[in-house]
This record gives sequence, structure tokens and C-alpha cells, in this order.
Amino acid sequence: MKNSKRKHSGFASIGLMLLFFYGPIIVLMVFSFNGSKSLTNWSGFSFQWYERLFNSREALSSIRTSVVIALLATAISTFVGTITAIGLSKHKPIIRKTVLNVNNFPVLNPEIVTAISFMLLFVAFGVDKGFTTMLIAHITFCTPYVILTVLPKLRRLDPSLADAAMDLGARPVQALTKVILPQIMPAIISGALIAFTMSFDDFVISYFVTGNGVSNISILVYNMAKRIDPSINALSTIIIVIITLTLIVINVIPSLKKNKRGLSL
Repeated sequence: MKNSKRKHSGFASIGLMLLFFYGPIIVLMVFSFNGSKSLTNWSGFSFQWYERLFNSREALSSIRTSVVIALLATAISTFVGTITAIGLSKHKPIIRKTVLNVNNFPVLNPEIVTAISFMLLFVAFGVDKGFTTMLIAHITFCTPYVILTVLPKLRRLDPSLADAAMDLGARPVQALTKVILPQIMPAIISGALIAFTMSFDDFVISYFVTGNGVSNISILVYNMAKRIDPSINALSTIIIVIITLTLIVINVIPSLKKNKRGLSL
């Protein structure tokens, strides 16, 4: 009896926790199909807010800007962060610690401090704020996360692997691309995913460094929330569905590959 009560209480606790986390998301998704502008009263099923979202040039432009900046920032920061991590792994401990301490500043700093610093920097140099300044800011604050993700994997590698490859006739570039990079590829992918998430989700820094009518999804949602636009529910629902499908694909494909390998063996 005691074990069954503990089991039921455990399931109830898990259920309440899931409801606490995902209840607001479910409500948001349901009201994205609401026929009226009300955010609390249901008045019938409708796709009008999705139609309004896809007919809005501002919304489509913001989505395009977010995706393009996130992809560019991810690609550049992943390349720079990976090369930097490889270089740091070969340096002396004093240099490595100094660079890592500097690298930790963007991570530990509150976003508002980083945002104001970027804004003052661009104003001081007379740079027109817009797409380019937002991209530079995103690359800057994404790169430290890539370095912190890739460096621990490099520390666990056998340092003699690259030397062995070059002893067998490989050039330094070949040793890097054919020996080192394949070994640390999971860490590189993890760093790229973190960078993409940080860039796509950012609001505070983007808000301070943008201009000339350039906005991303976070700024668009902020502006929609101020005028109570139900299209925000439709946009959020689409993002949630895309993220959910992506997570399913990322988790299902490796398991399917493992099953195929197990069957082939």
C-alpha cells in the first residue's frame, strides 16, 4: 500500500510539474486559433491570425532577419570558436587561463551591460546601426559559448594523435581536418546549436544594436505584445512546432541508425 501511494504521489508530482511548465504553452497554442482578438475568451475556431501573420510584411521581414542572422552568426562563431579552442589547447597554461578569463566576460556579463556597451561602441565609431551591427553583436556573444563547449572535448583527446598523423605523412591541415575535427565533431555541433539558440532567442542586445527598421523575431514579439496583437500566438505556435519537430528528428535519427547497425550485426 505504501509503495502504491508513493508511486501515485510521484506520478501526481510529475504531472503537476509538466502542467506548470507546459500549461501556458498549450494555452498559447489553443488561443492562436481563437476567432476573436480576446486572449482569455474562446469565441470559435479560426485561422485568421495565421493569415494575418503571413500577410504581414513586417513579420515576414523579421522572421527572415532572425533566421539569416542566426545562421550567419552560428557559422562564423562556430568556425572562430573552434579554431580558437584548438589554438588554446596547444598554448601554455598561463596564456590559456588569461584568454579564458577574457572569454568568460560576455558569458558572465548581464545582457543589458553587453547591449549598452555595443551601443556606445557603435555610436562612438559612427557606425549606422542595422543588420551589420546586429550580426557583429551576435557573433561576439555566441563565440564564447562555442569555445567553452569545444575546449573540454579537446582536453580529453590524446595529444599524440595529430603528431602520429603527421609522422605518417599527413600535412598539418590534413591532421586537423581528418584527425582532430572528426574527434571533436559532437562538441562542435553542440556549440553550433547553442550559438544558434542564443542568436535566434536574443532580444536585449538586438534591441540596443539595431536600427533602420531592422528587427528580429524577439523585437517583433515585443512590439506585438505592446499593442496586444493575437498574431503573436500564431508566431509562437509555429516556432514551438518547428523546435519540437527538430528535437524529434535529432533524437529519432540516431536511434534509428543504432537499430539498423544492431540488426546488421
